[in-house]
Amino acid sequence: MRVAIMGAGAAAFAAAAFLAERGHDAVLWSPSGRSTEALAAGAALVSEGKIEGEFRPDVAKSCESALAGADAVLVALPANGHKHVMDAMAPLLRAGQPVIISSHASLGAFYLSRLLADRGVEAPVVALSTTILRSRRTGPHTVRIATIRSKVDIATLPRRLADEGLALCRSLFGDRFRAVDGLLAVSLSNVNPQSHMALALANFTRMEKGEAWGQSENMTMAVGRLLEAIDAERLALAAAFGVQVRTMREHYSLTYGVPDAPLGETSRMLAGTQPVTLGPATIETRYTLEDVPFGLLPLAELGRLAGVPMPLHQAGLAIFSALYGRDLAQDNDILPALARRGLSREQLLA
Repeated sequence: MRVAIMGAGAAAFAAAAFLAERGHDAVLWSPSGRSTEALAAGAALVSEGKIEGEFRPDVAKSCESALAGADAVLVALPANGHKHVMDAMAPLLRAGQPVIISSHASLGAFYLSRLLADRGVEAPVVALSTTILRSRRTGPHTVRIATIRSKVDIATLPRRLADEGLALCRSLFGDRFRAVDGLLAVSLSNVNPQSHMALALANFTRMEKGEAWGQSENMTMAVGRLLEAIDAERLALAAAFGVQVRTMREHYSLTYGVPDAPLGETSRMLAGTQPVTLGPATIETRYTLEDVPFGLLPLAELGRLAGVPMPLHQAGLAIFSALYGRDLAQDNDILPALARRGLSREQLLA
């Protein structure tokens, strides 16, 4: 299949390599054009780590040319770019052309579905709870893939196209998906914001000073306890909406193939058996600038809607805003757009 990949960062490069290795054709579109300059000039996409090789995805000069002839579309860029890309795609998508959002953030699938509904166009919008690949871009045309996840939660809008969305993802990426009951369940299954909050908060000075630090090595017992306390709020919120999600401990167990144990113990085990995965060496990182406004904030807002206290999520938003000296909630451009259209509890569970 031909897959249009919206984005040209680590997630997009990794997805292009993975798809190419599985025999699919990928075309990359960089909204700014800067991130694909090396590839457009003839350089090969070089992947290291879990997938090794050189690949030659096509490079599109425009959103329109990327979507033309694509059998599927993959949104693979930071959440702070989702609305811009969705606004660009929505007038161009054809009926039935499926869109996969990796990873789903801030109820963006609802937003895209409404844009399509405004045109009278129906297409499957598939939301993944997290990225299939953990990766880091290492150069203008290079990427290192650290992990290929064995299980990722998935949901599709509209719900009656759920089987179609699941079959598509399995065809593209393999049998590594678990269908869950609706988009809200996927939204509440993304555990990156909680994990990154605990790690970034406890290691913020390391990030700011540009130090090299291993994530598993610095997920100490105390940081693990903080993460499990944050996760307890997410689990309570899911229960209030009547949806089932995995615990953070289950997520770590399924991702890394380790026993279900306290997260501090799990991280100590990973530190002794896995290659070092370095944390951010700058405070200009998605761990905070993406996951705070597009991860912590939406759950705090859902907590308000459901009447569930979310003090640690709210504290994370307030503390990181203080550290950066600005209100990070203002960075979220999807929630205000949804709020203007109205989004009720009933619509969230539809």
